Formats: sequence, structure tokens, C-alpha cells
Amino acid sequence: MLYISGIIYLTLIVESWSFQPISTSTKRTNILLSARRSTSDRPRRPPPNRNTATRRTTTPTEERKRAPHQFDHTKADARPFLEDPSAYVKEHNSPNEDAPYYTFDNNEDDTTKILVKEGSHIKSISLDDLFPGINFSEMFCSNAKFRDDIRNSMREDIFDSTPAYKGMSDKARKMLLLPDSSLQGSWNCKRSDDQLRMKKLTKVLKDYLGDEATITGDHFLERIGSLCGSKPSTHWIDIVGIKDRKIDHSWHQDTGTSPNGDTYTVLLGFPKEDNYDGVGVFSHSVNLKYERVASDDHPPNEPVLYPGLEIDDEYIVKPRFAKGSEIVMFRDIDTLHSAPDVTYRTSVMRFM
Repeated sequence: MLYISGIIYLTLIVESWSFQPISTSTKRTNILLSARRSTSDRPRRPPPNRNTATRRTTTPTEERKRAPHQFDHTKADARPFLEDPSAYVKEHNSPNEDAPYYTFDNNEDDTTKILVKEGSHIKSISLDDLFPGINFSEMFCSNAKFRDDIRNSMREDIFDSTPAYKGMSDKARKMLLLPDSSLQGSWNCKRSDDQLRMKKLTKVLKDYLGDEATITGDHFLERIGSLCGSKPSTHWIDIVGIKDRKIDHSWHQDTGTSPNGDTYTVLLGFPKEDNYDGVGVFSHSVNLKYERVASDDHPPNEPVLYPGLEIDDEYIVKPRFAKGSEIVMFRDIDTLHSAPDVTYRTSVMRFM
């Protein structure tokens, strides 16, 4: 909510900016022109003789001083942009699903630590598992227009039904709904008046899946949200992330909790191309050997950050997106995660 309020505040500031033209009278203009003419009559100093001007040069043995931000790195390191992210992720396409479990240095001697059940760190789910009999996975993975219409209608419905966005101008609405921007709200569609919340999404689903598909937009959101377990926060965010550039991993946990031990983070991927089978859509992950719960004094619903933590590639799991694996889910106490080093997706939606 603080993030949304911040966006609104900044938007209002931008919209309140105004530029007043500076009025100048003819009389004042004439005075300025007169003054300019009077100074132009003065004798001017001759330009310096550039042929004889001395210029300081450095000797081969003299070390050149550098500013604090200047380092001896290659151009590739200084500007890690990628001309073809698709080629990069397809070259580095190993999900590394059998990566060893990661242990912090102080874990092994702590007898109170709880082992994470083997094979339970990251689970893949198919849209067909959630919505059987309507060929959802095939349509979703093979039709970019269908994916775009689902995503855009979800964003509009959530924006228009979120109180924090109420009253914003059309200009601000268009800016926040740009497809390359992230957006957040709630996936909870329960309403006291029993009216549909996700009206635009409902129409998209019927247009593509046919009238025989009884799924509504509300049902779509609630069904995916139900994977979050017994005590979800109902927070939803559509994450775009940094594209066309290679970045360092930034390891964290979203909250460092799993209320009742069965509360999950759920990701729905939107790949960049049709029939995609590969990495770069979902967050990268590190499977922990022991559960890692945030300390009692850690602020609730705030991320647990691990700044400067470097983890060898052998431990890093890159969950695979493919038909039949459009969704992944994990408990936040079982893994560390980060945006992919190279993102290759339209977006990923996170349900908590």
C-alpha cells in the first residue's frame, strides 16, 4: 500500500507542475537590447594564440588520477546490455533442478533448525490442472494475443477496483497501465454485492475459450490465489523487471514467513514468445537445506534482504516455463530468490 501511495503522490506532483511564461515589457526589452549594443562597441581582447599555448601532458611513468567512480573494467562490464536476450537465455537454458541445497555457515551446528522436505522446494502447476477440460494451457502458451489480453484486462480490472487508485486522472491511469510498468493490488475478488469484479477479464476468457467455458475473471484470480494456502495476504503484483540487460542476483525472501506452514508464494508466467520452453520467466531460486524464518523483530510483510550475498552457480535453480508448467509455487521459508540475471518475459504475476 505504501508503494501505491508513493506512486499516487509522485503522479500528483508531476501533474501539479506548471510553467509560467515570463512576461517582458517592450520597454525592458529595448533597454536590454541597448545595453547589448553598447557593450559590443567596446574593444575586444584578442583571442589567445593556441599554437603557442602550453598543454599539460602526462608522462608514461606518471599515474593518471581517477575519480572514485572510475574503475579498470571492460566495456562489457561497464555496460552489460544484451543485443539478444533470447539467444543468451537459450544458451544458458539449464534449469539446474538438481542443484544441491544451500546451507548458511551457522546452520549445521544449530540443532533447532528444521529440515526442508526433499523435493518440496518448488512446485510446477499447469493451468489445465486448475481449469480442466477447456484446453487452457495450450491456448495460453501458443497465443501471444490471448496472453496479452488476459494480462491487460487483469491490470485494468484490478486498477479500476482498487480504492488507492480511485479518483486518479485519465493521464495517471494511462501511465500506470502502460504494459512496461509494474502494477500491484489484491487478487481477492469476494464482494458483498456478489457483482463481478473482473469484468474485462471475464469477457476475454469467454471470447477466446467459448461460452461453454464457465470460468469468470473472478474465478480465474481466486483459483490461482487459492494456491497461496490457508493464510494468504491476497497481495498481487504484475512484475516486469529489467530487460535487455544482465544484472547481478539480489537474494531475498519476500517476508521470511509461511503462516501455518502451508502458505505459498505463487508465480504465473507470461513468456516473451509462443510455445516457449526455457528459463528467464520465473525468479531464480536457491533451495535451502533448513527452513529460514524471519526474526521475531522483523517488520511484517517486509522483505528479508541479503545484501552482498554471493552464491555459486551450482546452487542456483532457474525454474523452467513450459506448457504444463505455467505456474510455480514455493514457501518463502524454503528458498532465497532473485530476479533472473537475464529476464526474458513479458511479465510475471506474483500471488501471495
